[in-house]
Amino acid sequence: MSDPADFIDESLQYESSEERAEDYERRLGTGLEYYGASVGAVRGTVRNAERRYPDLGHDDVTALASELWARPVFERRLASVVLLQSSVRLLRHSDLTRIEGFLRSAHIEDLVDPLAVDVVGPLLLRLPGQDGVRARAVLERWAAADDVWLRRAAVLAHLPAFRAGAGDDAFFRRTVRLVSGAQQGRVRAVEDAVALVRASGAG
Repeated sequence: MSDPADFIDESLQYESSEERAEDYERRLGTGLEYYGASVGAVRGTVRNAERRYPDLGHDDVTALASELWARPVFERRLASVVLLQSSVRLLRHSDLTRIEGFLRSAHIEDLVDPLAVDVVGPLLLRLPGQDGVRARAVLERWAAADDVWLRRAAVLAHLPAFRAGAGDDAFFRRTVRLVSGAQQGRVRAVEDAVALVRASGAG
């Protein structure tokens, strides 16, 4: 692993708690490993890493995010999300391909939702011109995907815009139509996301 990834992983293991790891496993399921570090400790570890390695550019950040995500450990993957959250200003529309891979393998709302709301949504808000058009096209592809977590993310990514008073009702309604056409029957994970965005002011 790279030095930043080693630093983050070692810090997370230092913050581990067997009791908390067992609680995570009961609540989130057995598909991941758990160190048992608190969410606050994960956020603090990423802040410490950013202070320790202050010159991380776009390529460094995205490579580090992938490196952390590569092992199916909840706290490592959450650290990857937190890193992307704090580095949204560096991200590009092309990074949505990498994020799509994360979403497909996330499988739990605790990882999918912050990726959608705190990474993809703010990225869409700041992308200009053709980059913004391309990003919206990616979101529409997610909305029509066979993966429920991509559909949920496509919906939730609208939330930051509506919270900021800059939501696009027509775009949101198209997303909902695509999501509805892609799934058979009711899917609670997606329906809950649609209700949440509508509660924020979406048409």
